[in-house]
Amino acid sequence: MKQNTLAELNAERAARRAVIVVTDVVTGDQRLIKAASIANDPLHEELDRHLRMGKSGMIESDGKKLFLNVYAPTARLVIIGAVHISQALAPLAQSLDYDVYVIDPRTAFASPERFPDVPLFADWPDVALPPLNIDRYTAFVALTHDPKIDDPALLHALERDCFYIGALGSRKTHAKRVDRLKAQGASDDSLARIHAPIGLNIGAVSPSEIAVAIMAEITARLRLPADAPLKTKSAA
Repeated sequence: MKQNTLAELNAERAARRAVIVVTDVVTGDQRLIKAASIANDPLHEELDRHLRMGKSGMIESDGKKLFLNVYAPTARLVIIGAVHISQALAPLAQSLDYDVYVIDPRTAFASPERFPDVPLFADWPDVALPPLNIDRYTAFVALTHDPKIDDPALLHALERDCFYIGALGSRKTHAKRVDRLKAQGASDDSLARIHAPIGLNIGAVSPSEIAVAIMAEITARLRLPADAPLKTKSAA
């Protein structure tokens, strides 16, 4: 790899921006494609597919064999609320190689005993969230059912390019939440990004099952095309 390509690659990775290095396996020619440029690239369909799956691989195009080397940031999951669902969700996400963070100002909930090996922030969202630098490779879930905690956290997430935002609560609960967030300046377009009721409809009842439903929906949004419809929502 040429030095300037390597320097550009390292800069993008340091900024948590995805890139793909395309190598002609016969000639050795290489080019670096940033995530923001994929849509306008002649190989956009293959590039998009490999990036969504987070996997490198060989393709053929115009009689050329090309190797796509995918460099995607580690996905992160920010959980608002150190509740029972979070206790099941955090290790599940970690098993899928997510970096997980749990935020809850209620110290009785946000304790190391309840969340071993998970970074905990026993602060209000307006204090805990800015240092996390939420980005395109962050999934964000609000699970406290407490508007004083969930609402400011959701407003923070809506101002950023999270690939997933979800909130616990019934449709009735979410309708009230939407009214509150609108009153604080959130637009209809941004509010439409919130997945609520949260999770795919798998008939989940227990906290562990709800965690599976949530993680399934997060995975679908990470791996499927942006316009792919998700299956019927849960009522969690």
